[in-house]
Order: sequence, then structure tokens, then C-alpha cells
Amino acid sequence: MNIIIVNSAEVPIYEQIMNQIKAAILSGELKEGDVLPSVRGLAKDLNVSVITTRKAYDGLEAEGFTINMMGKGSFVAPLNMELLRETRLVEIEKKLVDIIEYAKPVGILGKDLKKIIDELGREE
Repeated sequence: MNIIIVNSAEVPIYEQIMNQIKAAILSGELKEGDVLPSVRGLAKDLNVSVITTRKAYDGLEAEGFTINMMGKGSFVAPLNMELLRETRLVEIEKKLVDIIEYAKPVGILGKDLKKIIDELGREE
């Protein structure tokens, strides 16, 4: 797993770490039971504070993506398909908001976007 931190990004560093670990779990790169790097090890590798890394790991556990075992480390949690579905829906909503905002200035309306989605869905 390769985590890339962008210091100039508007997204806080801990969220960047969380998002990239979540993406690795959702893509199958990280599987149930896989151990994550230690908090200190990851902080050192990324050249960030231990507090930042701990905040990312705590967030992943709170969202059900990992299990933190005191003294043993953090592990990828068993996949909950409902959680995965909900996570994907939230991500899709964010992307659709961006698309709507991108389309507005040139007069592309929601009904136009719906037609595009319907057409793309038929191709499957």
C-alpha cells in the first residue's frame, strides 16, 4: 500500500490517510485480517506526526474499516456489505454534486445528466 500525502491539499492529512486506506480496502488491495503499518511506523514513513496517524486510524475504526487491538496493532475489519454500499453511495453523491456544479455554468441541467446516466446504465 502506497500512501501519498499532498501538503497543499485542502483535505487534512489524517483524512488523506484515511481515504487512501479505505480505497485500498474497498478495492481489495487490503483484505480482511491484513495488518496495517504501526502508527509510529506509518508516521515516520509519511513524515507526519504520530497524532495525525493515530487520528486517521481512530477514524477508520470508528467507520468500521479497521479493528485496533491494543498492543497488537490495527487490522482490516471483516467487510460489511451494507457499510461498503453506504460508503460507495456517499462517494457517488459527492461526485455527482461536483458534476452538477461543473455542468451548471454551461446550462446542462439535472434532467440532461439523468439522461446520460440512464443511457450509460443501459450499455451494461
